[in-house]
Amino acid sequence: MKRVAAFVLLTMLLIPGVALAGSSTDAALGLGAFAVFNQILSGTGIFGAFNPAPAPVVVQRPVYVQQPVYVQQPVVVAPPAPVYVAPAPPVYYAPPAPVYYAPRPVVVYPAPGYWMHRHHACFEHDRRHRD
Repeated sequence: MKRVAAFVLLTMLLIPGVALAGSSTDAALGLGAFAVFNQILSGTGIFGAFNPAPAPVVVQRPVYVQQPVYVQQPVVVAPPAPVYVAPAPPVYYAPPAPVYYAPRPVVVYPAPGYWMHRHHACFEHDRRHRD
């Protein structure tokens, strides 16, 4: 009987290890367990009831008293700095560059009536070799 109980106990402990989950499920379970563990250690949430929060610390502000003036310091007024103005830069005038025009091209047309395209011309030797 002890052997059966030990076997059942061992299989009960190993069954959760056999269950397969995706990597995103494993990551979500790990982050959730870490969050609960962090709350337990820091004492926040429902775990803070066992460890009450410390009392707030109150610090009194210091009081500053103005010291009396025994000797009045003379007021020093410095004259304004002189203003220096640079002379205007010289203006240079350069005449525009000359413009050169090329002569008009000379176009020579053949005399009308003597020039014909080879497809329109009718010669004896062209009838046999048409393109």
